[in-house]
Amino acid sequence: MHDYVTWLRDSSPYINSHRDRTFVVMLPGDGVAHANFPNIVHDLVLLHSLGVRLVLVFGSRPQIEARLGARGLTPRFHRDLRITDTPTLECVIDAVGQMRIALEARLSMDMAASPMQGARLRVASGNFVTARPIGVVDGVDYHHTGEVRRIDRKGIGRLLDERTIVLIPPLGYSPTGEIFNLACEDVATRAAIDLAADKLVLYGAEPGLLDGDGKLVRELRPQQIPAYVARLGGNYQAELLDAAAQACRGGVRRSHVVSYVDDGALLNELFTRDGAGTLVAQEQFEQLREATIEDVGGLIDLITPLEEQGILVRRSREVLEREIEQFSIVERDGLIIACAALYPIADSDAGELACLAVNPEYRHGGRGDELLERIEARARQLGLKTLFVLTTRTAHWFRERGFEPSGVERLPAARASLYNFQRNSKIFEKRL
Repeated sequence: MHDYVTWLRDSSPYINSHRDRTFVVMLPGDGVAHANFPNIVHDLVLLHSLGVRLVLVFGSRPQIEARLGARGLTPRFHRDLRITDTPTLECVIDAVGQMRIALEARLSMDMAASPMQGARLRVASGNFVTARPIGVVDGVDYHHTGEVRRIDRKGIGRLLDERTIVLIPPLGYSPTGEIFNLACEDVATRAAIDLAADKLVLYGAEPGLLDGDGKLVRELRPQQIPAYVARLGGNYQAELLDAAAQACRGGVRRSHVVSYVDDGALLNELFTRDGAGTLVAQEQFEQLREATIEDVGGLIDLITPLEEQGILVRRSREVLEREIEQFSIVERDGLIIACAALYPIADSDAGELACLAVNPEYRHGGRGDELLERIEARARQLGLKTLFVLTTRTAHWFRERGFEPSGVERLPAARASLYNFQRNSKIFEKRL
């Protein structure tokens, strides 16, 4: 029960930030066929119940292969793209049509274990994708294989405004009434860009990008992707990474590659700080870490303006150098944009949170909460039971995060003897 309560509390900032956001989710045919598929549907329904505007793009490669095999037809590819002649197109239409109906049925289920038990979900599909033929490449005619020409942004937007889950198959239509077989990755990427989606989520068999030691690479920038794609060759993971990078270059803030094999991968990726996949983000990366002696100059630049305003107690360079190991910092592309320090109090099981500061340009991104969480975790590792904080300007911020009003008499003797009555800081404490 405690783990559940802790997870729910930790996930609440993400729940709030994801509400009313547009997510495009791409699920390949292999994911639909996997045993974990029912759990994925439950996770998607949960996202919808939390206010996420959801667009689901699905693929159908293995289902098409099965139908080709049943008819004795040989699959043909050129440059990793299926050549869709007329008999193949019939298999594509059959596979996609059955999958669309199956997905609508699954999303319509009212199960006791469903996060939307008793509520009716609306799911809509349609001719949202206008496509054109790829034509002839290297002398090879692709026939009914096409590429995305336009996404019906307004039509999809109206449905999302009505709290409808939009289902987009890997098919496109031309103004002349032709049907084209499309790559679901391309449909999802283009939909995310044209809809100005907040996120593109791409499901694959792997949990994300794995480095040479088999460890998950959690964050990448779009400009880093080509090198990884070259190393991976032409495998499917490379395709997903390339799609993620394209989406970010097209204006999508964040793309995520997660596994359709791992139960709960989507929720772990979206509602925990560490995630469960690989994030490709267009913004510069940030790192929350412990400070080192090389960070003293950056710390001085950050806290000096606050010291001059009387918000923070003045600390000389010598003091910072001596106490640098007490600090945790948030570094953004070489710039220290936030910091906090933990000082264990002698002869007690308490500690003091001090010098919590965030660069004014970055005060609305939850970095103060991240630092507070880090300091509390460090305090628990040290076996501390109580965390004190002394503040003159930010009492309400600490009250909102579980700190209770306290007094000098509650401070351990070693800290109470140093209390500055002229500064008259308010004292708060929190049990860990």
